[in-house]
Amino acid sequence: MFVPPPRTSPYGPDVVCLGETMAVLSPPDASSLGRQTYLSLGVGGAESNVACGLAVLGHRAAWVGRVGADPLGRRVLDELAGRGVDVSAVETDPERSTGVYFKDPAADGTRTYYYRRDSAATLMGPGLARLPLLAAARLLHVSGITAALSDSCAELLTALVVRRAVPGPLVSFDVNHRPALWRHRPAGTAPAALLELARAADIVFVGRDEAEALWDTGKPGEIRDLLRPARVIVVKDAGHGATSYGADGTEVFVPTPASRVVERVGAGDAFAAGYLAALLEDRDAAAGLTLGHRMAAVTLGTREDVPTAVDRVELRRLFPPDV
Repeated sequence: MFVPPPRTSPYGPDVVCLGETMAVLSPPDASSLGRQTYLSLGVGGAESNVACGLAVLGHRAAWVGRVGADPLGRRVLDELAGRGVDVSAVETDPERSTGVYFKDPAADGTRTYYYRRDSAATLMGPGLARLPLLAAARLLHVSGITAALSDSCAELLTALVVRRAVPGPLVSFDVNHRPALWRHRPAGTAPAALLELARAADIVFVGRDEAEALWDTGKPGEIRDLLRPARVIVVKDAGHGATSYGADGTEVFVPTPASRVVERVGAGDAFAAGYLAALLEDRDAAAGLTLGHRMAAVTLGTREDVPTAVDRVELRRLFPPDV
């Protein structure tokens, strides 16, 4: 791995995570959504999940996005702030609403149903690149989900990742291919759009299954070759393991630890948080993959997008030796 540039301000964040965060409505048990009388209200979003994971691991994390001027938007801000995430730069839209998604547990996994079209977050655009908070960070984390939300959101990601409108921080990009979101975009645009963003980033996270679906490339070594010149490429292979490829040609594989799977939602974000935490601490790729796996394992064992109890003390208890 490599060390992110030094912070430009002693008060700036280690990481800024940018994207949409939504209200999450989910059954309190494993029963299907259609049978429920009551639902639990929480919040979730790929990028803010990463911010929460980094915050609980002791790093200064901020989330940037847009929410509606509604009770759900306030819930998003309160929840993230309560988890130690800086939400000072979040924009509140007086006209558009906060996005919502529902979880539907099933025997073959939890399905998700999104109601985010024309949400406040879809109006994110290149203007967000001018926020001083972004330039103060050591690392900027985004995902391919944002590119699928709207034309202006896609332009924002191009500005941040490809054109480097914010020249200071390193850019971390999680491919996070969501086929349902891309159905609202011009047909066939996802593979090329996500490939351009991945190649332009400094650090890329991608699932082997995602790469196969997007680019018909399923072998980790071939995925590495496809995504160059990205400096660090992390290929995740579900229950098998994850491989980190460094800019210097190093290749490190760490197998996935055995873990109880209650729900998979949020596990990839937890993995990214663990890996990025190790990078910020100037630890090697093996440490990053290991911490990523352990963060993911804790998330897999809950129905929460971000577990409330996980921290370094809990990780040490669950996965000795020290992490």
